[in-house]
Amino acid sequence: MAIFLTKDSKVLVQGMTGAEGMKHTRRMLAAGTDVVGGVNPRKAGSTVDLDGRALPVFGSVAEGMRSTGADVTVVLVPPAFAAAAVGEAADAGIGLAVVITEGIPVHDSVAFIARARARGTRVIGPNCPGLISPGRSNAGIVPADITAPGRVGLVSRSGTLTYQLMHELRDTGFSTCVGIGGDPVVGTSHIDCLTAFEEDPDTDLVVLVGEIGGDAEERAAAHIREHVTKPVVGYIAGLTAPEGRTMGHAGATVSGSAGTARAKKEALEAAGVRVGATPTETARLVRAVLDGRT
Repeated sequence: MAIFLTKDSKVLVQGMTGAEGMKHTRRMLAAGTDVVGGVNPRKAGSTVDLDGRALPVFGSVAEGMRSTGADVTVVLVPPAFAAAAVGEAADAGIGLAVVITEGIPVHDSVAFIARARARGTRVIGPNCPGLISPGRSNAGIVPADITAPGRVGLVSRSGTLTYQLMHELRDTGFSTCVGIGGDPVVGTSHIDCLTAFEEDPDTDLVVLVGEIGGDAEERAAAHIREHVTKPVVGYIAGLTAPEGRTMGHAGATVSGSAGTARAKKEALEAAGVRVGATPTETARLVRAVLDGRT
């Protein structure tokens, strides 16, 4: 089992014909993802040969869905075109849109996320690495060779920390790893992922990675206290961040005492979450919980 992305997912890539699109499509294919084509209205009807596989280019997401049965799109277009790309995918009725693009204006993100929700499309991101169900499918830019299938779920605001925890726990493995993105507005929250992992029979434990800024982790802590029965282990980046300085993601802005790493850590611990001081310590806590030592 996995959440949001399975071995049966059929993936389109909006922006596949660009240099970055081709590079990451190759990586997805190498990971076993069923990439069924790309979308570029200017190159509709052509094909792109990637490592011996000829992938069709469609003029629209709707056309790609009709031709291939695609249910996932990975958005790798420049920021100026991202809102239109996600809106088109949502209007076509795609189930999942993974928005890798960074630098999207917040008002654009607010608009396309609302549009997608109204049409039943889940958005992962923007400004995210995507998600991977190891051994099944990989939608985005997450390295596929640093971990293995397993029974741990991972949800993270930070792409780099997603990779680090995947590597630290490569011997344990993961059901699904979701990088939700670090922008102030994202389509899928910690709470959305916690809910899905709670319902997944093949996820035994969840790792939650947060960072300074906003109140997403505090809200996740309240949700865990009321609704999550599986063990959760956390890590909050930014405990040593200097006060009054904006760091990292666009969403990593601290205002007064709100959004500090310490406040988030305390909220999670009050909800019964074991919180590591470093990624390595977090991985040790995961192993200890799985082994029944804590």
